[in-house]
Amino acid sequence: MAGDYHRGEMDISEQAATYAAFGKMTKWGSLAVSVLLLFITLLFCTPAGFVGSAIAAIVLLALGVVLLREKPAPAH
Repeated sequence: MAGDYHRGEMDISEQAATYAAFGKMTKWGSLAVSVLLLFITLLFCTPAGFVGSAIAAIVLLALGVVLLREKPAPAH
């Protein structure tokens, strides 16, 4: 039974895809939580009001999308 295993012969494409998907969900989920936290904090803890809170949250969302999007692979 132990002789059936051969190192490096297992197909790991599913594990690699799961790892990549987890990284993407973590990245975009963190952005969503931070935008929501900023909006709620400014709405309830400062005199910024709804409009000010929404503007700040939209700015953070736009910056996050620009900075976190996938970079194109370098062509060699």
